[in-house]
Amino acid sequence: MRYLLVCIPLLTSLYGLSPAAWADESLMKSKACIACHSVERKIVGPAFKDVAAKRQGEDGALQILVDHIRNGSKGVYGPVPMPPNTRVNEEEAKKLAEWILQLK
Repeated sequence: MRYLLVCIPLLTSLYGLSPAAWADESLMKSKACIACHSVERKIVGPAFKDVAAKRQGEDGALQILVDHIRNGSKGVYGPVPMPPNTRVNEEEAKKLAEWILQLK
């Protein structure tokens, strides 16, 4: 048990992820966001870190992302539109948006 108590903080600091980030990353995977997005690199849609960088310091960024997740968007990150994710409710969209915005 002590081994885990030492290793978990070490691993999280090495990879820059807090346990809270893991929880939201698992939500992202369970809601099929991973089909088009990655944390680190562009796939079909932008990398989540790029979204965070674009929205950093922007007024209303959280609600903008919630709306994009739930309703889709066009032309924000290039020519490929993001379809609405109907698998995500309002609360989940907010958790995902908060998680994305804290990425560096």
